[in-house]
Amino acid sequence: MFSGLVRGDAHIKKIDKHKQTIKLTVSCPADFTNELTIGDSIAINGTCLTVESFTETSFVVTMMPQTYKKTVFKNLHNGDQLNVERSLEVGQRLEGHLVTGHIDDLATVTKIAQNENAIEIWFKFPARLSTQIVPQGSIALNGVSLTVMDVKDNSFSVGLIPHTQDETNLANLQINDEVNLETDIIGKYVAKNLEKRN
Repeated sequence: MFSGLVRGDAHIKKIDKHKQTIKLTVSCPADFTNELTIGDSIAINGTCLTVESFTETSFVVTMMPQTYKKTVFKNLHNGDQLNVERSLEVGQRLEGHLVTGHIDDLATVTKIAQNENAIEIWFKFPARLSTQIVPQGSIALNGVSLTVMDVKDNSFSVGLIPHTQDETNLANLQINDEVNLETDIIGKYVAKNLEKRN
């Protein structure tokens, strides 16, 4: 489980594609691998993956082809910036919202607007998720915990404050770029319960 409070100072070092798996080597600052152990869960652009090996300034994870094809990893290249987060520990303060690391789908950037020192971004999302995305609700984009500002049809907007722009890869987004989307887990259960009642 994660909080959506990521750091964006990791980068893709190497992508090894095999028939059954894709191995990803991620470069990162030494303070991120401090106390890292094999088997730890790390959210990379919001996707929960398991550490297989690591050095002082990098770590390696493996993903299945299905994960690779259904997430933004299919569009990434060596050197691309990544959002990373270590899993929560019992007793930690939860400052974002509960993020599982299980991606629901991809959202596509449709509009970007500068609003003083903030950036407003609109995303198009699959209609099947419409009951789980509401104004002022929580959402995770590339692993970043954000608040939904507005929802219109199958689109929603979020605002990036300067800190989020500086500390994540979201400020680099351009029109038609895709991001990993995870809706709020509480919203999922509420939507499922209402569906059963109807």
